Amino acid sequence: MKTALIIAFIGHIICGVTDCMLAYTKDGRFEFSDVKDNKKMQKVFSSMSLKQMELAMLVGVFALFMASFGYIEISSWISVSSPVIGQIMLIAAMFFIVLISAHHVLCGAVEWFYVKLGMTDEALKNVIDFFKRTSIAAIAYVGLLVFDILLFVLVVTGKTDLPGWACVFNTIPAFLLLAPTKVPAKGNIANAFMFLGLVFMI
Repeated sequence: MKTALIIAFIGHIICGVTDCMLAYTKDGRFEFSDVKDNKKMQKVFSSMSLKQMELAMLVGVFALFMASFGYIEISSWISVSSPVIGQIMLIAAMFFIVLISAHHVLCGAVEWFYVKLGMTDEALKNVIDFFKRTSIAAIAYVGLLVFDILLFVLVVTGKTDLPGWACVFNTIPAFLLLAPTKVPAKGNIANAFMFLGLVFMI
């Protein structure tokens, strides 16, 4: 079990790196607010390599595949004492992994086409339209939220072998701590924290 959790930890760290590859360039950091001003977009993406974005998309998907091992293992562990909840967690986790992988690629594709099409006003308009039409994939986070809430409740109520305080090793409290900061890839860091903590607790 620990092996699967370590693989998931590494997977989320790698995915976090690929998020940074899509967000950072030599000329600054891409912020969603930048899409309102194409000059800002051009400045940030002027030095962005298409190969960097392609690598970030492909490696990111592989990293999320690695992370899936941890979610499956935790779901199986919960199933021993709570079969129904374990199954719900597994379904929620797979819902998250599949859709978030698609979302990761789609976000990278938006940037790729923007740069490929010359970073013009028309290119920005088209990629924003594409992003809006495919943003439904972000519903993946519902699956992650269900998984994390169930795990948190089970641990804090003593339904597992872990002490109640081990509920801190969960994406939700970790993300809430990171949310006010400017740390990049907050979601992946929070997920990685959960798996690393559980490595030492289970």
